[in-house]
Amino acid sequence: MSGRKRVVVKVGSSLLANEDRLTPRFGFMQRLLEDIARLRDEGYDVILTSSGAVALGLNTVGVTREKAGVSDKQAAAACGMPLLLNAYKQVGHEYGLEIAQILLTLGDFEDHRRFLNTRNTVNRLLKSRIMPIVNENDTITTEEIRVGDNDRLAAKIAQMVEADHFIMLTSVDGLYDRDPSEEGSQLVEELTDVNDYLEAASGISALGSGGMLTKLQAANMAQNAGCTTYIANGEADYPITSVMHGERRCTVCIANAAPDSLWETWLADRLQRAGLLVITDEATARIDQNEPIKREDVVEMDGDFSRGDVLHIYDREGNELARGLSDFTSDETRVMINNQDMPADKLLGYQTSGEIIRPENLVVLENRHLPWETPSSVATS
Repeated sequence: MSGRKRVVVKVGSSLLANEDRLTPRFGFMQRLLEDIARLRDEGYDVILTSSGAVALGLNTVGVTREKAGVSDKQAAAACGMPLLLNAYKQVGHEYGLEIAQILLTLGDFEDHRRFLNTRNTVNRLLKSRIMPIVNENDTITTEEIRVGDNDRLAAKIAQMVEADHFIMLTSVDGLYDRDPSEEGSQLVEELTDVNDYLEAASGISALGSGGMLTKLQAANMAQNAGCTTYIANGEADYPITSVMHGERRCTVCIANAAPDSLWETWLADRLQRAGLLVITDEATARIDQNEPIKREDVVEMDGDFSRGDVLHIYDREGNELARGLSDFTSDETRVMINNQDMPADKLLGYQTSGEIIRPENLVVLENRHLPWETPSSVATS
């Protein structure tokens, strides 16, 4: 990595696409890229996560956003992406910006090798002073294998490149303590724990796939990696630098003073749950003592997972305790925990101690991590 600081900027569809005509908002894009050029002159590398491809392609496909199904949106993304990139290319030339496109799927984040390959590509582009524009590959993803929102995708990019700042530009000034349309609602200008406002965050924009809830989830992921997050209105002359310089109102999510490592954030901050284990009271009591999760520790499991997938660990009461990398497939794990009177190597046909998750591949969750909802399969007392 170079000595330059890094900024990840996420831009929502409502800023990039005219809501009625579904065409690019060139005026906004010009302000955005002018400010990115200004930011680079100040010594920052910038990675842009841009929504808008689906919205911009709907006219070409001939379908309205209200009636668009999955295949319509996939086709719209294929048509809209060159329109979006062409607009960025045209405006970027005015400010001497070279751009590159990176399209990702859920697997590029959840598979560690692909995660590192993506990181290497981004680093190489930044080394050549090329700005990566990142988006989910909506042309091939379906509901069960997609990230689903560019807020959390951008947060994963911020973790991946170990960014110093993460800016989410939207159509409101930031997070409010209640629905901003309600009388007496107040802008939350600074927060350290997003849990305090999760209930107040609901609803999605007309064009986008994420609302304030996904922005808080994304902010939490960035905080865990030591990245300061800003949620701000994108309708400003200098939408990014004015926020970073404290020149206008926004919500600032303070980075954790003792951030997780890159390995820990990859393990702990998941975009999809592959599987889960419920462990005994005895295993729960020693979860933070750098010991493995063994087959005799497991009282229940769920999910169809592969070796190397990250599992979520719960106690008997349904509290999520940790996340860790499985050394076995779900079929192998099921065989081992259902036949604990037989040695693991006899059951599986190869030498193994039966440690499902080794201690070096286990991250114990702290209060700063947002827990997943307790699955209905987890027994509670």
